Amino acid sequence: MAIQLIDCDRSRADEILAILNEAIENSTALYDYHPRTPAMMDSWFDAKQKGDYPVIGAVGDDDRLLGFASYGPFRNWPAYKYSVEHSVYVHKDCRGRGIGRLLLEAIIARARSQQYHNVIGGIDATNDVSIALHTRFGFQFCGRVRHAGFKFGRWLDLDFYQLILGTPTHPVDG
Repeated sequence: MAIQLIDCDRSRADEILAILNEAIENSTALYDYHPRTPAMMDSWFDAKQKGDYPVIGAVGDDDRLLGFASYGPFRNWPAYKYSVEHSVYVHKDCRGRGIGRLLLEAIIARARSQQYHNVIGGIDATNDVSIALHTRFGFQFCGRVRHAGFKFGRWLDLDFYQLILGTPTHPVDG
């Protein structure tokens, strides 16, 4: 199966929603309890569009969304303007096929082209697959928030990994 990377728009909202909701219901990839709604996806896409943040999808030969990656602000104060926090999600039936690798590579390239300096990922400390993927791309562990969340009857530790890019060439204050 050939995999193509595309820029996703609202026409992919239902597919993205299905991937997110599966992760919410069955994993600690998202520290959320309740499935997201179509209205939440409208707000999500509005925020992506307003901030000029990409939503990159991986599609197969049948044009079905196999996974997606995006980023948004790391924190909402002006001095963080060169840092973004990213996420990568792969459809449950498509994991282990290199789709996450393709999406992470694409999101890093997009962050670099948009002149960001720092790409940050918050990863559940028990998510060995995601941690291995990120370290293969040069992300470095930069901290743990112990007991950051509580889900499935247990405390969850949140690890942060970062990749410092060579951009921007001329950062400015303000």
